Amino acid sequence: MVRGGMGNMGNMMKKMQKMQKEMAKAQEELKDKTVEATAGGGMVTVIANGHKEIMEVIIKEDVVDPEDVEMLQDLVLAATNEALKQVDEMVNASMGKFTQGMNMPGLF
Repeated sequence: MVRGGMGNMGNMMKKMQKMQKEMAKAQEELKDKTVEATAGGGMVTVIANGHKEIMEVIIKEDVVDPEDVEMLQDLVLAATNEALKQVDEMVNASMGKFTQGMNMPGLF
């Protein structure tokens, strides 16, 4: 009786290890995936990867106004925050398949 229980436990451990490897691979792949967010009708573009690293900030010359630096700062901030929001959504979509059906608050 006990032996059967141990076999199931071993099976479960193998499944967990396999899932951990798949999760690690998915997390690594997120580094190569990027999102792009714009603000000011495309005047400022921010590109971020799945590890929440900002890869590129593109600012069109037309928006650079020495008299209104605050507007440019606001546009960069808006595009950056939107990019990070998109990264969160991408991560949730990518990693959600691993946590689906499990009640593990705070895993990601």
